[in-house]
Amino acid sequence: MTTALRVPLPSLPLLRLRLAPDSGMPRPIDGAWWPRSYDLLAELPQLLAGLPRLWGRISGVTVNDAVWSVTPGRILVSNEVVRLRRARAASAPHTIVLLAPGRGRWDLLVVPPDTAEDAAEPLMAAAAAVPRAPAAAEGPE
Repeated sequence: MTTALRVPLPSLPLLRLRLAPDSGMPRPIDGAWWPRSYDLLAELPQLLAGLPRLWGRISGVTVNDAVWSVTPGRILVSNEVVRLRRARAASAPHTIVLLAPGRGRWDLLVVPPDTAEDAAEPLMAAAAAVPRAPAAAEGPE
């Protein structure tokens, strides 16, 4: 009888992602992602694998050119080509835009990798929070 040794598979670190609940209404930010580095080629596959199936296949990703390390124009993730676009939007340097044809667009706040946990948690919670309805204007009594 032969016994095979099982080599444990390397475990991936937990995906640090918080998504806002689907309310059916458009939002400026759909959640927050806290990557472990600015190496998009290393970080993106885990992010895309952790997204809801309802979002469909993400075929395009746009990141801020000044924030992320150099990347090619496309990457193979789970045997699917994902186009990488770089933008230099000064108004949203810490966001990533995910595009799924026929499904939609999702904008995630990117919490910088070197952010301390006690500072990152409130940012992520706020980005994923359900927006409150505006208070009704009080009239004269």
